[in-house]
Amino acid sequence: MKTLVLIAFILCTVLVLKAQNVNKMETYQQDSLAITRVLEDQYFKGIYEGDIEILKPVYHPGTLLFGDIKGQPYAKTLDQYLDGVKSRQSVKDSGKPFKGTILSVDVINTIAIAKLHVKMYDFEYEEFLSFHKINDQWLIVNKMLTDVAD
Repeated sequence: MKTLVLIAFILCTVLVLKAQNVNKMETYQQDSLAITRVLEDQYFKGIYEGDIEILKPVYHPGTLLFGDIKGQPYAKTLDQYLDGVKSRQSVKDSGKPFKGTILSVDVINTIAIAKLHVKMYDFEYEEFLSFHKINDQWLIVNKMLTDVAD
């Protein structure tokens, strides 16, 4: 009888763990897809068009941006960055090339990191965007970039 109860317990435990893993995988895929949509529908579009009304909602208000451009340190608050996007000629209007590529998205619970390659103007950037899911919305909370153009 003890053996039967032990086997039943082990089988139930295995089934519960499998169900939890399936739920985690489905959530991971849904969250990865949601982040991909934010990047493709808002982030890349907002940068390309120079439209901060499209771009601003993807950022948490306290976002900071760091990196280097052509070997020079780069550090801005979100407001400084958005002012720069707003005041420069958009990539779209410049006629210069633009291509945003999502290289990877990794999600753990309510945090995520996306690695991107962005070609715009005469620059090529590798970017790391940190996301946090706040009120069921994935927001960029930190942006790091480096210019990898030769």
